[in-house]
Amino acid sequence: MTSKPLLPALFLLLGACATPSLRPSEAKLIAGRTFVVTGASSGFGRGVALALAERGANVVLAARRAEVLEAVAAEARAAGGTPLVVATDVADPAAVERLAEATVGRFGRIDAWINNAGIGAIGRFEAIPIADHSRVVDVNFKGVVYGSHAALRRFKAQGYGTLVNISSVEGEIALPYHSTYAATKHAVLGLGAALHQELRLAGQKRIKVSTVMPWAADTPYFTHTANYSGGTPRMVAMDGPEKVVAAIVRAAIKPEKRVAVGWKAKGAVSAHRLFPGLTERIAADVTHDVQIEDAPPAPPTSGSLHRPMPEGTDVSGGVRERMEREDRARKEKRR
Repeated sequence: MTSKPLLPALFLLLGACATPSLRPSEAKLIAGRTFVVTGASSGFGRGVALALAERGANVVLAARRAEVLEAVAAEARAAGGTPLVVATDVADPAAVERLAEATVGRFGRIDAWINNAGIGAIGRFEAIPIADHSRVVDVNFKGVVYGSHAALRRFKAQGYGTLVNISSVEGEIALPYHSTYAATKHAVLGLGAALHQELRLAGQKRIKVSTVMPWAADTPYFTHTANYSGGTPRMVAMDGPEKVVAAIVRAAIKPEKRVAVGWKAKGAVSAHRLFPGLTERIAADVTHDVQIEDAPPAPPTSGSLHRPMPEGTDVSGGVRERMEREDRARKEKRR
């Protein structure tokens, strides 16, 4: 028997308030400052870049899809920001180094570096090709290592800076069928914790590291993900991307060590620390129901892991609307 009905009650009991929006005094900290945003062609990255541009920032846009980045740059320019496009595969350390050099060459400094680029592979562990597992690690963890290394060297040279790494609630609560993705998000949390202590021990009070932990959100991630589950990619109770975008922007100017975004993320993390076994079992049961039992059939695909795809360039992914249509059709079929 499924544990699904227990999940909302547990989160409501342990959850906290939503992530606060920027105050006017905080928004003033953005104008004229330079922010590097990886994964800026869609999803959180695109949303963060445009939110920063609206407040007068210099935004350095990094992703593989150069033509899409040019469209983002046009929006950023129209919004009042100063964009720089640097086509980058974050899994290539030389490309990440070129990104840092181009940023300093154009703007003279880096105020915040946001390691946002990420991808996934859904399916039973052994059903996912080893090349896809490897690529998820290359992008989600090695890419964060490369970006953090490039950023922190610049921050130490200039004496200040903020590093924002994007993990996930799955960095605490691993879900079935997301094995390597969950592992990389655990690794990002560990990296941030270690760097935080290194900076403390070195007396680097003006250099900050913040790790952001979103709940599942409705972005093009679900279009881009590799998928070997047999069903269309989906997740329960997704947040809108706007909440996460606001949290990432805030972390870039008012960093905290760890930021769980929204009441569902905060509640899940709190529940896991109090009742780890129960929380993991409930989360696993819900994921199995949604992704395996209820998902309409879909063929296997490596998504955009190994090469970019033209689809999925917005901040939002339209997944919630698609799931509503799919669920209605399934219910009608059962009648």
